[in-house]
Amino acid sequence: MSEFPAHLFDEPDPDPHTLANLGPLAGLAGVWTTERGLDVKPTADGAERQAYVERAEYQPIDPQMNGPQLLYGLRYHLRVVKPGEVEMYHEQVGFWLWEPATGTVTQTLAIPRAQVALASGTATAEATRFAVRAERGMTGAGICSGAFLEENFTTSSYAIEVTVNGPDSWSYHETTTLHIKGVAEPFLHTDTATLTRIGQPTPNPLALADGG
Repeated sequence: MSEFPAHLFDEPDPDPHTLANLGPLAGLAGVWTTERGLDVKPTADGAERQAYVERAEYQPIDPQMNGPQLLYGLRYHLRVVKPGEVEMYHEQVGFWLWEPATGTVTQTLAIPRAQVALASGTATAEATRFAVRAERGMTGAGICSGAFLEENFTTSSYAIEVTVNGPDSWSYHETTTLHIKGVAEPFLHTDTATLTRIGQPTPNPLALADGG
């Protein structure tokens, strides 16, 4: 029987209160909305600008451990519609994760178009601006798409820059580089918005059990 290195199974003793340990992600915790998002997307006639309305929740999760690695994070769900409409324009779920020991910020994301990504970057715990990036073909911070998207709308990179404006506002600028079948030049698909807080985060279950 194979033996595994003991140190890879040594787990730390985490603080149960995730909201106090989110580092640069602290400003994202809560419930948010905007009615002034801007999407620049590709169409058969070229780039098109589309306004959008977004509602998003970023809720703290219990501390996560990979043996000695300790992560604090937020589970998020965002839903986007066009102004005055009900039909979903964009939906996304995933996690934002903070590793205090290395200053690493990670975003996982999944969208219901058969695409997932894991993006990574670094920041200080006090940072009010940070960015993460994923590249096609990378295993540590990469992108995986279904067969149709991979063949016709190949995503070669994804990046998002976040700016925390204050206790009740934050902004993002997101760029996805697309290689569209039959089009010579790559297309930069961008989304930009400033979100306003409409609700406070709910403490993670372990924190609630510890007295809130």
